[in-house]
Amino acid sequence: MTRWTNWSGLESAEPTQVLDPRTVADVVTAISRARESGTGVKMVGSGHSFTGISAPEHTMLRPGGLSGILSVDRRAMTVTAGAGTLLKTLNAELERLGLSLHNMGDIAEQTLAGAISTGTHGSGGIAAGLAAQVVGLEMVTGTGEVLAADRTTNPEVLDLARLGLGALGVLTSLTFAVEPLLLLQATERPIGWAELLERHDELVATHHHVDVHWFPHSEGALLKANTRLADDVGTARPLAPWSSWLDDELLSNTVFGLTTRLGNRFPPVVPAVNRVSSRALSARTYSDVAHKVFVSTRRVRFREMEYAVPRAAGLAALAEARRVIDAHDWRIGFPVEIRTAPADDVPLSTAYRQDSTYLAFHVPREVDHTAYFAAMESVMRAHGGRPHWGKLHSLDATALGELHPCLDDFTALRDRLDPDRVFANGYLRRVLGS
Repeated sequence: MTRWTNWSGLESAEPTQVLDPRTVADVVTAISRARESGTGVKMVGSGHSFTGISAPEHTMLRPGGLSGILSVDRRAMTVTAGAGTLLKTLNAELERLGLSLHNMGDIAEQTLAGAISTGTHGSGGIAAGLAAQVVGLEMVTGTGEVLAADRTTNPEVLDLARLGLGALGVLTSLTFAVEPLLLLQATERPIGWAELLERHDELVATHHHVDVHWFPHSEGALLKANTRLADDVGTARPLAPWSSWLDDELLSNTVFGLTTRLGNRFPPVVPAVNRVSSRALSARTYSDVAHKVFVSTRRVRFREMEYAVPRAAGLAALAEARRVIDAHDWRIGFPVEIRTAPADDVPLSTAYRQDSTYLAFHVPREVDHTAYFAAMESVMRAHGGRPHWGKLHSLDATALGELHPCLDDFTALRDRLDPDRVFANGYLRRVLGS
């Protein structure tokens, strides 16, 4: 018996069987046996979801054997990879091929299947979410059928399974639309609360990707604004190794980890620490290939809740969140992250047909999040927010059905592809019903 635990340590499970499939046929066999015995199967990723979305209740499949680049179509500008490939591995291989994804988040430790199935996203661009960049997939359904889907074959399956929550099948390969290797210029600097509210929309309009971290109990925030450059990637001006180590490793991880532990032990010091943290990183400008600019190292573990609110309500929701924080005696040692996303056409996406502002709330892994997250969730819901599927929230199928107009279509496809609920677990029973 192997114990499974997610990255934050909030979710764990003890599957009765652990398998390492290396072929699609291995996946078919595992699912068929589970169906015959009336048990369940879950393919786990790297555990970066904060919910129990991938928690296995019986048979656990580990994804490492289904990884690597499978094909490259330069005419169609697509790349197909095994669903168990880590995002950081895909990024490195795409760079070697002179290609890039259009957009991504700031963590690249997830498997491709896990990242798209939970709605992982970045900020800005033409498409913020990874699922919106998927143009084809292969999966094994709950009946053991190997099902391929793209824009011409089973397009209705592609439409819904791009962000499938692990409820429709075990993904075995994914095809992404890609672009020629991108060069981004990053401008990073401290920004005050007043400037953030006054200029946020202007910053979003004048840069391709904007990410802001506001530190509660302070007037300070950190801005990262990325702009695409037309120059050849050979003209990149990356950070000097010492500069990258100082800001990204020493300050953002080692020192931040120490101050986080200090705040956990002595909560009254948190406001002073936050004021220092919001000014600690130096202003800098650099350029590099896209994934090296998008992605950051995160060694300090935390708990997270994130909501997407309609873009027009984003700053009002942020200001209300601050008012609620200021009215309580909490000591929040992690920043609130603010990102934006254009509307997309992925049915279960938090940005489905809605330009969105993402507000993400964090606490250190060791800190009880319940009161803080419950209050922030109330604010986000009052502003029409949709919760991130892979991050903490309290909503059930009824509440989510009011926020996602395609949820009935999704559950109907689930009835067709997994009639015996081979892929069900506690989280899916809550958010989709039984």
